[in-house]
Amino acid sequence: MAPLIRILKAGALYFSALILVCMAGAGCGPGRSQQPELRITHVPDANPGGPEKLDYIEGTVRNARPGQHIVLYAHSGLWWIQPFADRTTTNILPDGSWKNSTHLGTEYAAVLVDPGYTPLARTSALPSTGNGVTAIAVAQGKPVAAPLTKTIHFSGYDWKVRAVGSDRGGEANAYDVSNAWTDDKGFLHLRTAELNGRWTCAEVSLTRSLGYGTYKFVVQDTARLPASAVVGFLTFDDEGTQEFASEIDIELSRWGDPRRKNAQCVVQPFYVPENVFRFESPAGPVTHSMRWEPGRVTFQSARGSVQGPMTQPAASHAFSSGIPVPAKETVRINLYDFRHSQHPSQPPAEVVIERFEYLP
Repeated sequence: MAPLIRILKAGALYFSALILVCMAGAGCGPGRSQQPELRITHVPDANPGGPEKLDYIEGTVRNARPGQHIVLYAHSGLWWIQPFADRTTTNILPDGSWKNSTHLGTEYAAVLVDPGYTPLARTSALPSTGNGVTAIAVAQGKPVAAPLTKTIHFSGYDWKVRAVGSDRGGEANAYDVSNAWTDDKGFLHLRTAELNGRWTCAEVSLTRSLGYGTYKFVVQDTARLPASAVVGFLTFDDEGTQEFASEIDIELSRWGDPRRKNAQCVVQPFYVPENVFRFESPAGPVTHSMRWEPGRVTFQSARGSVQGPMTQPAASHAFSSGIPVPAKETVRINLYDFRHSQHPSQPPAEVVIERFEYLP
């Protein structure tokens, strides 16, 4: 009996020790703690990057703890937080998937973080695990062929038609070169349209910079455009380092609210109240102009496509603060839908620009 008692005592001691190990957190059976598994399943194209080029990135995570979320980065010289500096959280869905838009870069990173974690807006190196970071996934951008290019001739200038997406309109928007063309009168047509199941917009940009001077845009009736449609006449510097690089705008839109005035002129950034002047653009053809000179920009909108010394403007305004200095900006003319995903029933839109003029 003695040997049997010793065996039973040894077995009891082993079982007690096993329980203690499980309680200590080493993990026993299917309920043991598991490390998170983070993956990027859809990688955007490899691209040097820029403020207006966006695509979607998505992936999955397993074993995430309640309250955790994803922080995204794109690499373009530095790692830049995505999709915007004021929108840094990508939520994890109940099935463990996640998806968001991102500006383009040569590499992309997804970081699983704890609640309350404060990420850097830009950094030379990604964070390491610990201190609120529990998993990191990095993927090289997809190599792609050069996008389809199209150049059109309008009002004596060559204009490049946009083929890549942008974040104008408060979300990622696709652009298609078939949405811009000139007719037999030489007028420029821009449209928004659904193509292969996705919403597409239109933009053209001058192939060279003009700098200080007067810019005139003669546009046919825009008073009946859908409330969320936006027609923009602007300058923008793709190579600028600031958020709104040399951007000056005339924008025709009610921004989704039929009760709002249908036009505004802006010296960016728009979130500074004194940088925006809203007005009502009249029906029928209108000539919109902006005179850009050192320390001052003067906007004017007047009825008709031909102006004379007796023409009375429907609206005019001058800005003398925060005026940009010319660099490598170019003139853009675009048509897009403001936050189209929030207005999915909006019909396609088309706008006709009769003429562009520049006077030094």
